[in-house]
Amino acid sequence: MLRSCVSLLRTLAVLRGPPGVAPLPAKDPWSPRVNPGPGRRERAAKPGCVRGDPRSFSSEVIHMDLSLPNPSWNEDMRLLFDQFMKKSEDGSWKHLPSYKSKFTQRTEDIKIYFPDAKLMKEKLSQAQLFPRSLEEGLGFEYAMFHNCVEDRTVCIFQGGPYLQGAPGFLHGGAIATMIDATLGTCAVVAVGIAMTASLNISFKRPIPLGSVVVINSQVDKVEGRKLFLSCNIRSVDEKTVYSEATSLFVKLDPKTRLT
Repeated sequence: MLRSCVSLLRTLAVLRGPPGVAPLPAKDPWSPRVNPGPGRRERAAKPGCVRGDPRSFSSEVIHMDLSLPNPSWNEDMRLLFDQFMKKSEDGSWKHLPSYKSKFTQRTEDIKIYFPDAKLMKEKLSQAQLFPRSLEEGLGFEYAMFHNCVEDRTVCIFQGGPYLQGAPGFLHGGAIATMIDATLGTCAVVAVGIAMTASLNISFKRPIPLGSVVVINSQVDKVEGRKLFLSCNIRSVDEKTVYSEATSLFVKLDPKTRLT
């Protein structure tokens, strides 16, 4: 009984948001309009700032936004989150919510990419987003923000104890996961549903377990359905470069099946 009460209180706290930070608006975060700041006119977002097919995200299974502060976040993580939320007030940056599971319920959407739409829909209904599959504080703790004008996505990331590789440091695969997730988010916001075609990572320094890093990604060039992006991981004070990466993403073609 006590455990259930504690769980309920924590859920309500997450939904309300951190102290001193206004609750996120109920408005669709992928809306083509940017909320104006005080004294500013509402302006249309830059073309490409809205995901290509809004239907694909209209039926998400939403439980709670896991990119909001929780008790496992350290001081650096909370401070960076507050700083980016402050930057989001004038519409230049936008906080991107993140959920444990999401899938498209519209069968016609799934048929575009998969031959057996019914079977795929059943599988997706039980799926969880990989970086959100571990319990709070044990794995990937992160929040992403996107700047439409600059075609940039920034991820603040804190790696938990279940992501250890060499003793005391994050596993290279965990780092690659967050690089791919950040680059993928940047690509999807730019052109719609896209997938990784190639990813090249240069690991400069190991990342201490439990530390907070900033993952900066940007779209460098677009050629048809191809998106070329780059990324780097830096320390909070930006003095240390942990990793650098380049990637190629390809926007999915509705006329081509994936399997």
